[in-house]
Amino acid sequence: MSPVKLTLRCPSRVGQVTADPQPDFSFDDLRVELYSLEEKLKTSTTPFTKTCSRDFPLIKTTKRSSKPFVMGVYEDELQNIFNDGEVVCDQGSNAKRFNCDGCFLSDSEDSDNESTLGTRAHLMEDVDLVESSLAQLTDDHLLNTKEEIRNQLGRLETNLTTLNEKSSAAASQIEKYYEARREADRRLDTQYQREIAEGLDKYLTTVQRHHEQISQREERKIRSDAAFEEAKRKEKAMLEEKKRIEKAKAEAEAKAKAEEAMKAAIEAESRAMKEVAEREAAENLKKVDAVQAQETIVGAPTTKPVNSVGQAKGTALDGTNVSRSPGSMVRASRNALTLEQERLQKLKEVEEGNQALRLSSNKDFSTHERHIARLIRQIVGTKENVSTKTSQLLKIFMDPLCPQTISIAAFAKKVVSQCESSENAVFACSHVIVLVTSQVPSAMVLLLAEFHRACIYTVPKHVGYSEAAFESKESYYKTLGFREDADGKMESVKDYLKRLEAYMKLYGALVQTEVPGARNIHGLEEGWAWLARFLNAVPPNIYTATALYAFLQVAGFALFRKYKSQFRKLLNIISDNFLSALRGKENPGLKQIIVQIESYLEDRKFLQEPEGRTLRGSLLSSGMVPESEYTKDSYSRSGNSYFY
Repeated sequence: MSPVKLTLRCPSRVGQVTADPQPDFSFDDLRVELYSLEEKLKTSTTPFTKTCSRDFPLIKTTKRSSKPFVMGVYEDELQNIFNDGEVVCDQGSNAKRFNCDGCFLSDSEDSDNESTLGTRAHLMEDVDLVESSLAQLTDDHLLNTKEEIRNQLGRLETNLTTLNEKSSAAASQIEKYYEARREADRRLDTQYQREIAEGLDKYLTTVQRHHEQISQREERKIRSDAAFEEAKRKEKAMLEEKKRIEKAKAEAEAKAKAEEAMKAAIEAESRAMKEVAEREAAENLKKVDAVQAQETIVGAPTTKPVNSVGQAKGTALDGTNVSRSPGSMVRASRNALTLEQERLQKLKEVEEGNQALRLSSNKDFSTHERHIARLIRQIVGTKENVSTKTSQLLKIFMDPLCPQTISIAAFAKKVVSQCESSENAVFACSHVIVLVTSQVPSAMVLLLAEFHRACIYTVPKHVGYSEAAFESKESYYKTLGFREDADGKMESVKDYLKRLEAYMKLYGALVQTEVPGARNIHGLEEGWAWLARFLNAVPPNIYTATALYAFLQVAGFALFRKYKSQFRKLLNIISDNFLSALRGKENPGLKQIIVQIESYLEDRKFLQEPEGRTLRGSLLSSGMVPESEYTKDSYSRSGNSYFY
């Protein structure tokens, strides 16, 4: 007997039995189910018999078999159960396969075979048991599978969480290790840098000490050479002086002998001339007597020639003599002119001496002069800068390689010329001047002489124009201080006034500068004297007005702090007399300077400290006189003169 293959047709449900062509269970589940089905069939009245044992392997697997489900039965049993079944033989098997389409029986079908109907009912009952068992097994399998999957997922999650925690802990430990290593490296770097800095400091200290020793040796050598040169120079000078004295003595002896001989000749000649003069005097006396006798007879008196106003020529209206020389047009105080002449004479003597030194010496002193000029250009308004430049200038003055007269003459000249620069800090420069001249007083005399030479209004004085006194306008302008370029063209009035203002600002800063621990030789007393002499002697014009305004801008604050009401009187004179005279002149260029002076007086700017007066570093007091102390009623309308 060969097995047959059972193939289901639609409908797949017969009564309570459902045929599923692809059951959702494993081969092991199917095997167990078949064993239970065989046990049930053994106890039933169904003519199914087991032909052979199904020895399936007891290996659990979830893989489905690709072979079809084959049920083997005997042909007589098949005929008894399904009379009308359609048998399909499988050539490759001894079992017969059959199709269930012919086995489908509906409730409406009529059958005359009662045995067949009984067998069918029995099979339906068995099929319900099988179906319920298969369903139960399927559910149990699904539940077990899900539970196993959930257990595996839980284990995987637990393992993953554990691995994450271990990874985090390991990463934290690694980070701590790295941080510890970085901190250790940082400490090592700091220690290493400290050691390097200490080593470098020691090295630099050693190098500096070595350089200092070298510089000290060089300085000692320079001083020794200078002393040797000085000794040689003195020795040479002594020899020359000795020769000169001997020569002068010989010349004096020869001169004395010549003078004695000349004296004798002169005495003889004088005696002869005296005799001749006596004779001529006697003759003249006779002639005068004759003339007087003649005038008495005629009666015609002699008179002096007079000018158009009835005054003798050569005499001014005020009784002072007026000459045709330029000096007669000078307007200045007598004391101011005397001081000017003394200072200029001193400067002239120093310059002549310096010229003689340059000719007699082979040394070039221009290097020291350029160094002085460079230091003056570098002066700025800070305490440290002023102190440094002062020390360097004093060091140059004390340098034995350069005579002091050359150094201070160069200092005075460069200071005055440098003030023409618009970037010059006048207050800082005045501090340097005061500090230097307090140590070297002779420098102040030369500095003031340079001021007078560059600007006549620092005297103060003014030269009036006269055609008889000056050959041309250009000559007059040169007397006032105008400059002439290389082409012979005179500078403009605007440029001259700009330079004039620069000179007066530096002069005003100088007289008002007070430095603790240093004496200002030309201080506020000289500034007060300058202002009084200016108002008494100088006429009002555009040049004098510019000089006055520049001076008040810089020195007015300090003068008011010291002289108070007396200074207000001078301001009143400026307001009533000087400005009134300026307004009466028909000069369009005066309008601006008049407005500036009026603004200075009306706004009382002398109560405000000028910008830059106090150096950074508090060299000077920054106090200011309260405005309440100033009242317009305190002005005294006095026309007195202030001569110094």
